[in-house]
Amino acid sequence: MPDQKSDRFRELFRRNKRALLDYFKRRVGPENASDLLQETFVRAIRRDEFENVADPPAFLKQIAINLTRDFARRRDSEAKYFIPGDAPEEIEEPAVAPDALYETEELARRLMEAIEALPPKCRQAFVMRRFEDLGHEEIAARMGVSRNMVEKHLRLAMERCRAALD
Repeated sequence: MPDQKSDRFRELFRRNKRALLDYFKRRVGPENASDLLQETFVRAIRRDEFENVADPPAFLKQIAINLTRDFARRRDSEAKYFIPGDAPEEIEEPAVAPDALYETEELARRLMEAIEALPPKCRQAFVMRRFEDLGHEEIAARMGVSRNMVEKHLRLAMERCRAALD
């Protein structure tokens, strides 16, 4: 099932990328067009019910229009508050204390160990939620379990991760 969805998106991308890229080039310029094109497809992919969209190319165009408007608003806002040439010559980076760096690395190591020690289904649900940003319904569908079971897996994962960090 996920392969079919990937294939549909690949084909949708192939058919619509040129028109959308041309649209973005006209509206925001070539330097920002490819980023907005990518964001268009990211937003479409993240939409849970994209398969139910009656006209996917029109839906992509509407996302593109909204992104163009957002881009224009952001550019106008930046123009109000930032004057070219006002940037300081050199920005000093704050020094990171070695002990703070060690502590952060230690926390990351403990967290990874806790994730690796989770039961397989629990770890799978946790990874899909935290790293793939999937909703509970999508996780349940992919794992072939109920939404309640996904919530139980996630609750256990969070408890064990918190315990590892305390």
